Amino acid sequence: MGITIHIPTPLRQHTGGQDILEVQGSTVREALHCAGQQYPALQQRLFDGGTLRRFINVYVNDEDIRYLNDLDTPVQRGDRISIIPAVAGGARQ
Repeated sequence: MGITIHIPTPLRQHTGGQDILEVQGSTVREALHCAGQQYPALQQRLFDGGTLRRFINVYVNDEDIRYLNDLDTPVQRGDRISIIPAVAGGARQ
């Protein structure tokens, strides 16, 4: 077992319907890049150049990578990466 990436429903159209990807890598960046090599459309949805898009949140084992080492957060076999697109909106009056 490698590192698993959990794909949210709105992004599954870019992974052929897959909800979980198994990848390799020693950092979040490498793991997401590995997924992007398999599914280039996913890479385009996650990154703007080399930067994670602003409204994409990434967690490693339920820890927000923004409070760890961001994309350089280390990962190892058995870790779970979750991609959570931010939801925006509000009540209109």
